[in-house]
Amino acid sequence: MDAARLRYMADQIARNFAAIGHDDAVAATADHIVKFWDPRMKDAILADDRNALSPIARDAVALLARGIEPPPQTRATVFNDAGEGGRSDAG
Repeated sequence: MDAARLRYMADQIARNFAAIGHDDAVAATADHIVKFWDPRMKDAILADDRNALSPIARDAVALLARGIEPPPQTRATVFNDAGEGGRSDAG
């Protein structure tokens, strides 16, 4: 995958998170890249010119380049452990 395509993808991710504010969007963008990008894609975006990225994507990639992986940004439902009762999202 070429660098221009990766920049486009990183900027799309950043744009999707922009509404939650810059710092949270940076963490969410970095988290998305860590979770869903192939190692080759990560290596390529880290090696590319960050100045060509949007501010959120640029800061997210810079965070990863420093070896900082943000904690998971998901707000997904916490499900029960096997045999545990009490919580459900079944309605």
